[in-house]
Amino acid sequence: MQGHTIDLDTGGTTIRKDYPILKSFLAGSFSGTFSTILFQPLDLVKTRLQSRVNAHYATPKSGMLGTVAHIVRKDNVFGLWRGMTPSITRVIPGVGLYFSSLHWLKHTFGLEELTALQAISLGITARSMSGALLIPITVVKTRFESDVYKYNSISEALKLIYKQEGMKGLSSGLVPTLLRDAPYSGLYLMFYTQLKKMAVSTEKTVDKSSIPVHFSCGILAGIMASIVTQPADVIKTKMQLYPNEFNGIYHATLFIYKKYGILGYFKGIVPRMLRRTLMTAMAWTVYEQVTRLIGLK
Repeated sequence: MQGHTIDLDTGGTTIRKDYPILKSFLAGSFSGTFSTILFQPLDLVKTRLQSRVNAHYATPKSGMLGTVAHIVRKDNVFGLWRGMTPSITRVIPGVGLYFSSLHWLKHTFGLEELTALQAISLGITARSMSGALLIPITVVKTRFESDVYKYNSISEALKLIYKQEGMKGLSSGLVPTLLRDAPYSGLYLMFYTQLKKMAVSTEKTVDKSSIPVHFSCGILAGIMASIVTQPADVIKTKMQLYPNEFNGIYHATLFIYKKYGILGYFKGIVPRMLRRTLMTAMAWTVYEQVTRLIGLK
């Protein structure tokens, strides 16, 4: 069977080493799923903080801890994992596509040790490719996590959105999503790769493939990338939750500034920074270890 070898002891099949893109996809999907399940509550809280506005755009009444307490009182502790199904549905192909695209781009252009410019370019390109393909699931995920919509399943959500809003609804927030995710991935990869180089060059005894190096560099990279891309995340959330209220990015951006001031662009930054930083650091750490175990590195 092309692409597989038969294990004579178990009768199972194993992926051959000449399929690095598939192995990269599987490693990325595994790492993304693991980190998403772990940190889903932080994403839920972030979405609630950014979306708790009624038809008259009332100001949200509580912060991060108040939001957590409200969710637990209303839906018990498992309510913190609301939206898990669309999150996983998006993450398995999304993170897999991102890592496999990144692997493909690196080897297509013969890039091994990435410079800062190469890292940011590859990160942006790989994330744009996966983000554009999965925007309908991103819309569903955002609405599942909010208190604005009540869907029973992903398929029901997709059907209702398409029926009521058409393709515009299914692709709402595409531009701000890419403006948030593509720069985040580019900046993250740049900070991550350069920080690893600095760690090794500063302390010669440090093993750049070790888990502590991966995770600590991932944490620092996530913090820096999250701060830069937070405004785009707020705009994206508003446009996906209230697609009929805004004519475009400019309108949404202006509304947020008029209603909340400059701080409005950083609403929900604490849970998002915690989640994105921890999730991405965990995903990269797991990915690096898995790819090493399966012989991709």
